[in-house]
Amino acid sequence: MTIPLKPLTLLVAAIVLVVGTLVGFRLLTAKADTATVAPTCTNRTIADGEKLTSNRVTVNVLNASTRSGLANRVAINLQRRGFLGGTVGNSTSNTKPSKVTILTADRKDPRVKLVAMQFRDKVTYAKSDIPAAKGVTVVVGDGALSGLRPETRTFVVSDRPIQVCVPIIRLS
Repeated sequence: MTIPLKPLTLLVAAIVLVVGTLVGFRLLTAKADTATVAPTCTNRTIADGEKLTSNRVTVNVLNASTRSGLANRVAINLQRRGFLGGTVGNSTSNTKPSKVTILTADRKDPRVKLVAMQFRDKVTYAKSDIPAAKGVTVVVGDGALSGLRPETRTFVVSDRPIQVCVPIIRLS
């Protein structure tokens, strides 16, 4: 005795539909998994006289130019030198640099010095008029096409104790 295939196929499809509907409804109405947010970095103090390397400095790059993608290209080039990537986007600052400006209240900060020495162009400094992000904020203008200096060192000796946030890498 053979069972016709059409009714059997319809029965299996109906079972899949019912099970899928039940599982989907349970997922839709389930409570959200509220796992504790773990820190993404640990604070470390770089002591006076200790080397501050590029892999401890976060750089935010903002585009104040008319060239699309300029901030992204600058950020990628800095990351190739070991700097940690921060925010990349269009500038909302009133600062309109002709080339490169670093937004900072302290131009002698070792992190600022380290970032500034990477650029071929003369870097100007301005007080930040936008919400401060962690790290060094660089604003690039239309003239920032010269790029980075070749073979520039990626460390400075700190002249003061400073706090840096070292990323935590989880291998799970």
